[in-house]
Amino acid sequence: MIIGIGSDLCRIDRIEETLNRFGERFINRVFTETERNRSERRAERVASYAKRFAAKEAMSKALGTGLRMGIAWRDMGVVNEPSGRPTMVLAGKAAERLKSITPPGHRAVIHLTITDDDPYALAVVVIEALPETG
Repeated sequence: MIIGIGSDLCRIDRIEETLNRFGERFINRVFTETERNRSERRAERVASYAKRFAAKEAMSKALGTGLRMGIAWRDMGVVNEPSGRPTMVLAGKAAERLKSITPPGHRAVIHLTITDDDPYALAVVVIEALPETG
């Protein structure tokens, strides 16, 4: 069953302006170390950050909270599987919220897709609750 859905569309130039204005302060406040490392290695560095920013916004919407209720930016992190497929890892209050909305006897699975096409970055999150087995 679907227990959460969220999407976000982000202007890449808006993230670029924020990076230019606040630099490391913005990066360190919003992004996990894994996200920073991946984005800094990219030729399209700003678009990489924009996709990850959109993913966090989409995740907060799927959790039904937005960025409130104690959920911090770095409580949500995009991690890529060896295949390159993006996934979302939660910590802190975001992980607690996910646990609270997951029905008893189920486990939550987060589906994430991110893309960019200048001037936009887009992310969609679907949280699925699957019955526990065994």
